[in-house]
Amino acid sequence: MPSLDLLLPFFVATALFACVPGPGMLYAAAQTIARGRRAGWPSALGFHIGGYVHVVAAAFGLSLLLETVPLAYTAVKLAGAVYLVWLGVRFFLSPDIAAVPQAARVPQRHALRDSIVVEVLNPKTALFYLAFLPQFTDVAAALPVWGQVLILGSIVSVMFSATDAVCILLAAQVARSLAASQWMARGARRLAGGIMIALGLRLATSEP
Repeated sequence: MPSLDLLLPFFVATALFACVPGPGMLYAAAQTIARGRRAGWPSALGFHIGGYVHVVAAAFGLSLLLETVPLAYTAVKLAGAVYLVWLGVRFFLSPDIAAVPQAARVPQRHALRDSIVVEVLNPKTALFYLAFLPQFTDVAAALPVWGQVLILGSIVSVMFSATDAVCILLAAQVARSLAASQWMARGARRLAGGIMIALGLRLATSEP
């Protein structure tokens, strides 16, 4: 593994990044507000699983494709943006009677699937891992660089998921308050849909 001189700044930087609200945190919060924790937890797990896809890509250089081929980057980015916007529109079109306790009946596997797709189709996450993790590797260490990237990437993913979990717990409190009336529950779904659409538009218009 890398030396302590590299690990200490790695943990500090990762902790700072984890505390900054990002797409995963906002996505999980939106799902929780609209559908309760039964959708929030699978959404966070899906982002965690999708993160490992990017960690493996960074370890074995697959992310270089997105960095060096602009067309591939744009195609993946737009696909992810369209999927996010579609999820947001789906919230707006959901039946008005779907208050949080009822919305919780939505199969958890759907929330898990959607969040995995959203995370995997986010090329900015792939480039983040590709740019961030190699800075804390040591070519002189006994463990190969790709192995170091896998371990460091796993640590990043776990720390990010920990802050997502805190966000879900806070959002669940909001969701319970909004579930008090059908009007507030409808507003919660509109808010969640707006967050999804905003994330999609932000991804679509972002620069590499």
